[in-house]
Amino acid sequence: MAKVAFVGLGVMGFPMAGHLSRAGHDVCVYNRTRSKAEHWCETYVGRSAATPAEAAAGAEFVFTCVGNDDDLREVTTGDEGVLRSMASGSVLIDHTTASAEVARELGRLASANGCAFLDAPVSGGQAGAENGVLSIMVGGDDADYARVAPVLDAYAKSHRLLGEVGSGQLAKMVNQICIAGLVQGLAEAVHFVKRAGLEGEAVFDVIQHGAAGSWQMINRHQTMLDGRYDFGFAVDWMRKDLRIALEEARRNGARLPVTALVDQFYADLQAEGDGRLDTSSLLKRLEKGG
Repeated sequence: MAKVAFVGLGVMGFPMAGHLSRAGHDVCVYNRTRSKAEHWCETYVGRSAATPAEAAAGAEFVFTCVGNDDDLREVTTGDEGVLRSMASGSVLIDHTTASAEVARELGRLASANGCAFLDAPVSGGQAGAENGVLSIMVGGDDADYARVAPVLDAYAKSHRLLGEVGSGQLAKMVNQICIAGLVQGLAEAVHFVKRAGLEGEAVFDVIQHGAAGSWQMINRHQTMLDGRYDFGFAVDWMRKDLRIALEEARRNGARLPVTALVDQFYADLQAEGDGRLDTSSLLKRLEKGG
């Protein structure tokens, strides 16, 4: 078993760090809001630290899972960041959905400190984190990934190395591009079902097993039919992710017209004060005549 640090105990990080503890690893956690770290220590076996650097001291593997590029820089390269204390030969694994640019930046800085770096964003949402069945897209070195892979098994259903540092983040952009179009399509389908006077549960029970089926349809059609939008990933976070993908597309020349359109639909929801609703709330916009 390994000595690990986990920085960032949000809805994803809290259970992910918990799975590491349950797998028998020696876990030290840090969270900006200290009460969350205290609650984690009451829930799982482990300890908390006052700073990211303190949490990372002596750890073989250091995991981060925070909000965005700026948060990530703060907990890694800031005055009390993990790179201030990480030992030579240790590995920094970042689960934040961030830009490929910041991943490459951290890869260079970690290497200069004698450490390794893997960008490893996750997919599967809060339920995937809680149930330990996340999908993890990894960028970095083969040997570093091989060292970390058995530890990732604690909370992953699947993980794969996809290329050099930055490749994990690029793959997560692909993931979010797919989701944006799928959720909008599902929202339109639910809207159509209601207007057509069909029995929604019966319709989706049939078609989810055919070519139209998807994770979004299986897991969200009923809550959308019920008008409940307090499940899963918030609109505010999806807009952050789509901004990253659209900025990368402008750099590499990819054309993402549907993604850009759905991003604007999410902007409409934010303007209505619905930024904390989950991403399936695209249906709410349609029902308002959007």
